[in-house]
Amino acid sequence: MLETNDLTKNFGGLCAINSLSLNVDAEEIVGLIGPNGSGKTTFFNLVTGFIPTTRGRVTFLGKDIVGCKPHAIARLGLVRTFQLVKVLPDFTVLQNMVAASHLYPGIGFVEAILNTPRYRQKERQVADSIRDILRFVGLTGAEKTAARNLPHGHQKILGIAIALAAKPKLLLLDECLGGMNNAEVDATLEIIAEIRRRGTAILLIEHNMRAVMSICDRLVVINFGTEIARGLPEEVKQNKEVIRAYLGAATNAA
Repeated sequence: MLETNDLTKNFGGLCAINSLSLNVDAEEIVGLIGPNGSGKTTFFNLVTGFIPTTRGRVTFLGKDIVGCKPHAIARLGLVRTFQLVKVLPDFTVLQNMVAASHLYPGIGFVEAILNTPRYRQKERQVADSIRDILRFVGLTGAEKTAARNLPHGHQKILGIAIALAAKPKLLLLDECLGGMNNAEVDATLEIIAEIRRRGTAILLIEHNMRAVMSICDRLVVINFGTEIARGLPEEVKQNKEVIRAYLGAATNAA
């Protein structure tokens, strides 16, 4: 589904991503891991069109998407969440979901003004889809709650729900477990697993190594923007370079 070749990003004299090539296939979960500052979020920004590439190719479903705008990439089905929760804080959960459903309403301006039967049908379809997503992620009952008043873990879940409203074929999750307690992590991992079972591939950035090892089919590890390892979770877990650069650092910090 997604393939990058020789993807590179320089910020002045700093090489943030260095010739990184990876792929994500249909219905798999791939983990992109590495220490803080290793370039993971920069990679997401490149792939989703938020920043321009210095060199390299990004193809999604066979289409070259380098230079495409973020909204155009999202419309293709490549959708992301953000490390810092990106919700409209003064909007309710329901209002956030309605705003997130704008890519696929199929409603014309004139239809809305005239309140045509087709417009009302489309509105019902959007409302049904939102209810299904909120039920799926466990936010039923919170529809009228302002996003800013949700607990942190529920704000993270709302971020995933917002991404699902855009109907992703490939979902990029940027530290969606950050700040969650163990029960919230376990519940979110089940949501992620179910998203995959429903046919959506996932590329996951995450520092929670227990979660990464339990849910990812394979891992790519980067440090200073350069790949240092890739493979099955158990293989990566035993890699000395990974232990030194990432797992070892995390162990020492703990």
